[in-house]
Amino acid sequence: MNKQLKDHKQIGQELELFFTNDIAPGAPFWLPKGMVIFKELEKYIRKLTENAGYLETSTPIMVKSELFKQSGHWAKFGEHNMYNLQLSDEADGSNPEGYTLKPMNCPESTILYRFRPRSYKELPLRLAEIGRLHRREKSGEVNGLLRVRQITMDDAHIYATEDQIFDEVSNILDMMIQFYKSFGFEYEFRLATRPETRAGSDENWDKAEKKLAEALEKKGLKAGDKLGDGAFYGPKIDVHIKDAQDREWQLATVQLDFHMPEAFDLKYIDEKGEQKRPVMIHRAIFGSFERFLAILTENFQGAFPLWLSPVQVQIIPIAERHNSYAQKVLEQLKAAEIRAEVDARAEKMQAKIRDAQMQKISYMIIVGDREESENKIAVRSRNGQDSGTLSLEDFLAKVKEEVESKA
Repeated sequence: MNKQLKDHKQIGQELELFFTNDIAPGAPFWLPKGMVIFKELEKYIRKLTENAGYLETSTPIMVKSELFKQSGHWAKFGEHNMYNLQLSDEADGSNPEGYTLKPMNCPESTILYRFRPRSYKELPLRLAEIGRLHRREKSGEVNGLLRVRQITMDDAHIYATEDQIFDEVSNILDMMIQFYKSFGFEYEFRLATRPETRAGSDENWDKAEKKLAEALEKKGLKAGDKLGDGAFYGPKIDVHIKDAQDREWQLATVQLDFHMPEAFDLKYIDEKGEQKRPVMIHRAIFGSFERFLAILTENFQGAFPLWLSPVQVQIIPIAERHNSYAQKVLEQLKAAEIRAEVDARAEKMQAKIRDAQMQKISYMIIVGDREESENKIAVRSRNGQDSGTLSLEDFLAKVKEEVESKA
């Protein structure tokens, strides 16, 4: 580890973003400031998916274990990697039935698809879900937000005809590129092929691998090989990035699946009135919120871009007599939907500025006699740059542009 870089767990504690506790191993506690970042990322991915024609859904967090036996996940992961319970509806506990905390969303997505008969006119049907999942990671492998037992996934499942595969996979790759570029990450694509233990016919695996390889080739995207590292139900294209400590992580993924539509007998009616089998495309852009946030926290060392900063502006009155004017400035900032606070402590101005910089707050507004008399503000950035005295209107225009551009 680079000694100059702080670990995301340390930053999370110092900036009061998140922490872990032995009472819930592998499941983070999110503090209010951390939830600001979490919700802003949710808003961002929701906007991307909404613009791409996805429909948001939600499925139960606990279902009968039979679902995962039907999908094939039980045979692959079973009792060692999933949280399984025996529950009874009887007062004496008799006739218990197996239930599982879902470790993935895809089997339940097929239940949504089967809600009613589907027509070819509905395809591609893009169903998105931001859902909590639970996986029994080994205690020695659990690490802050990088490897957790409670996971938040930005999943989506697209039901399409075979003729629609290229367009859908191509659009997903474009979304991945847009997303990771917006955070300044360098990324690599990897094509993961059939594992030794898998479901489905070799014919479908041949077809699925060929379709993904063609999508990469037609888009001019180079991809490394991950031989034998596909999901048990289909091949995939993964996005790999390196974090601030030069460790490599797999985050985004797009997976092509002919197996699950067969396992759940999914159908649609084509233009000739005949029943056909759709293809299922699995997609996640973050990979998981937790891992992405860990990497993001270390990458920025807590100095998040303005749109993600839990507190975007700290207002610092020079003396107690300036508190009233500071409150007026605060009200105007909040009316403009800027996350702001007033530091009204009986501390010296330089101490307040230093504390705001330690908390990685993007901007500090200093208000004293001059600013109050001229109805203006003095602005400093967390890196020490002094923007001089501005009108609040000019400052708001600058901040809004920075937020909207996600600079």
